[in-house]
Amino acid sequence: MDQYNASAVEAKWQERWETDKCFVAETGSEKPKYYVLEMFPYPSGRIHMGHVRNYTLGDVVARYRRARGYNVLHPMGWDAFGLPAENAAMERGVHPGDWTTENIGAMRSQLRGMGLSYDWDRELATCTPDYYRHEQRMFLKFLEKGLAYRKESWVNWDPVENTVLANEQVVDGCGWRSGAPVERRLLSQWFLKITEFADELLGAIEGLERWPDRVRLMQQNWIGRSEGARVRFALSAPGPDATDGIDVFTTRPDTLFGASFLAIAANHPLAVAIGRDDSAAADFIAECAKLGTSEAAVETAEKRGYDTGLTVQHPLLGDCQLPVYIANFVLMDYGTGAIFGCPAHDQRDLDFANTYGLPVIPVVLPDDVAADSFTVTDTAYTGPGRLFNSGEWDGLSVEDGKRAAIRALEAGDAGTGQTTYRLRDWGVSRQRYWGCPIPIVHCESCGMVPVPEADLPVELPQDVEFDTPGNPLSNHPTWKHTSCPSCGGAAIREQDTFDTFFESSWYFLRYADPDHPEGFSREAAAYWMPVDQYIGGVEHAVLHLLYSRFFTRALRETGYLELDEPFAGLMTQGMVCHQTFQDQKGKWLFPTEVERDGDEWRDIETGGPVIAGRIEKMSKSKRNVIDPELIISTYGADTARLFMLSDSPPERDMEWTEAGVEGASRFLKRLYRLAGSTDLAAKGSAVPTAGAPADLVRATHRAIKAISDDIEAFRFNKAVAQLYTLANAISDLQDRSDEANAARRFGIETLTRLLAPMAPHVAEEMWQMLGHDTMLASSPWPEADASLITESSVEIGVQVNGKLRDTVSLPRDADDDEARAAALASAAVIRYLEGQQPKKIIIVKNRIINVVV
Repeated sequence: MDQYNASAVEAKWQERWETDKCFVAETGSEKPKYYVLEMFPYPSGRIHMGHVRNYTLGDVVARYRRARGYNVLHPMGWDAFGLPAENAAMERGVHPGDWTTENIGAMRSQLRGMGLSYDWDRELATCTPDYYRHEQRMFLKFLEKGLAYRKESWVNWDPVENTVLANEQVVDGCGWRSGAPVERRLLSQWFLKITEFADELLGAIEGLERWPDRVRLMQQNWIGRSEGARVRFALSAPGPDATDGIDVFTTRPDTLFGASFLAIAANHPLAVAIGRDDSAAADFIAECAKLGTSEAAVETAEKRGYDTGLTVQHPLLGDCQLPVYIANFVLMDYGTGAIFGCPAHDQRDLDFANTYGLPVIPVVLPDDVAADSFTVTDTAYTGPGRLFNSGEWDGLSVEDGKRAAIRALEAGDAGTGQTTYRLRDWGVSRQRYWGCPIPIVHCESCGMVPVPEADLPVELPQDVEFDTPGNPLSNHPTWKHTSCPSCGGAAIREQDTFDTFFESSWYFLRYADPDHPEGFSREAAAYWMPVDQYIGGVEHAVLHLLYSRFFTRALRETGYLELDEPFAGLMTQGMVCHQTFQDQKGKWLFPTEVERDGDEWRDIETGGPVIAGRIEKMSKSKRNVIDPELIISTYGADTARLFMLSDSPPERDMEWTEAGVEGASRFLKRLYRLAGSTDLAAKGSAVPTAGAPADLVRATHRAIKAISDDIEAFRFNKAVAQLYTLANAISDLQDRSDEANAARRFGIETLTRLLAPMAPHVAEEMWQMLGHDTMLASSPWPEADASLITESSVEIGVQVNGKLRDTVSLPRDADDDEARAAALASAAVIRYLEGQQPKKIIIVKNRIINVVV
């Protein structure tokens, strides 16, 4: 028979699947539905190994469910707006749309080459007006419902690029591209009211039973429900803006007796007022503005403050005044933008107090420490204990102390119990061109006016220039200037575009009904949603998933659908890793640039020694990447798919090795040869029921059961191992009788069907070689015969006085007499008995025999 030619076979079956539209989801089907979705990619231009793993996992699920009789929806599209396209426009002089379209074409071709069972009829790209017109309408519905609003908010501002920067674009306090020191500016921004659903989003996490625990925990932490107290600190003298007090939210009111200072954010209204008349305060505020707005930047910065000279009255101690600082580590966006500092029990407060010589007053005593010997110097105590130095609260636990503190504050009219959330409303404004325009017009007479639905979509202008710093939409006069939809007077368009998370928060709904004039129909959403299995990287565990959960609820509130949760099941796959290599000068080398030389590595081109480093996540910067196209052209897509599945459980990181790929390739070629065996019985031959051939039939049914269970539980590596076991069982049957040949045909045909979700091309080819004229892609999954799954015999350990001395093979469920006779006939048992008669023999059926002497 011919050698297996992966490239020819794979191209052949990809064409057949597409011609026959094997993977088109049915409309109006009576079958049960199954919606499997991998997170759609950003069209960067080339797929990477992370994509290969992600999409292979989803494809196995999709093909398996289809064979199980489900009406499967398995779509693909492109998360096509974003900054990289705009950067490409500036760096290469191409239009973002052209760059994106070209990249989509290249990646679509690569994905088709993997043999993925997508319904390409439902393909979408979020940068097309046909897509984003629907989210413009959704935004207007949110606005009507009060779920969208505009307010001033602090942002990272690059004064050279004239644009807002995301937190991750601020590097060491400077713009990532311009290198200019970043400023903190107050700008009008659009927000979606996700906090309106904070309780609902938090409470529903418990019901997401098919989500990984760590993702559910990350969502809980991000929403961050905190119970505490809002405390009013009266100023000893009115502030420059006539303020007479400062409100503080705290989760630790039990530590009020340890308070030694109060700090406000640099953009707190009181701080701003102070800065108007105090140049030193203004300088400090300006310095804080360079820190950026991210929590990470604030947390890692040196804790610094400015003493305002103001003091506040302690709410519970009449003779205690606390100094008021403007501090660089207090965020206006959390709580009230003010904190009281209890240095003994908060490391950040302690660092600040030690810098400025403020008192450190411990008020929580660890259980095993005496009060007179407990001090706090450089490390804050944040553990459990009993309150002390706290007046009437002494001896209370921390939790009892919190309740006592709230009662005392409420009794003294100095505060009240309060629940707050870490979650903030979702700022969706971006000062960029390559995004969905926000459908709002600003009119001097009418104010903000929504663009009428009949005028949607508001399309991006095509003739834009990127030579001038700033947002191209602000520099485009004919697009920017328009007429007011209300009064017809002169007006300007909103020039911000949506955050790209906006597009990815509802794309799964568009797949359900990709041609519907309102984005999707209620009927299609009711049939297909929720997504039964969503698959993607854990890096999306918080924002994308949380925004999608919010968006679904917001669409529910605006009448689009009746659904709370978009994703019933979630799988987060691990990373693809590879060993790193460097030459003697520290230059990173691609794996294709090195070769093994005994126990060492050397540079293929120079012959020089190579330093083999750690196994790390594949990254372009360290060049430890493998090009999927190279693997597919060398070994075929099936080999890449099988190795991805076989290496480790999908939720764990996997190491890509050449040896592993070659092993997968050899296995597939071996299966191909098995299918081409000339001694197989004719198609449709009766399977044997006795002897060694029947053992192979039973082994085949056990493989069906095991592989089905493994795929259901996403144990794909174990499913691949079961394929190897079955292949070995087929090869081990040496008998060449008619019965054996019938058993071999049954075994190899079944193996082919079990292989199909994982290596579909070679499975289709084998199926055809075995004489079938139907395609596996449209064939049902094999069913295991329960009566043949059980092993006919079992190996049972035999103990003498509790110690294992031998094993015996017995028919399953053999009676006690047969088990006893087999044990006493064992040579090892006879030797250990030394001629003695057993006092008794204990038999646990199918498990153990213990001979007692």
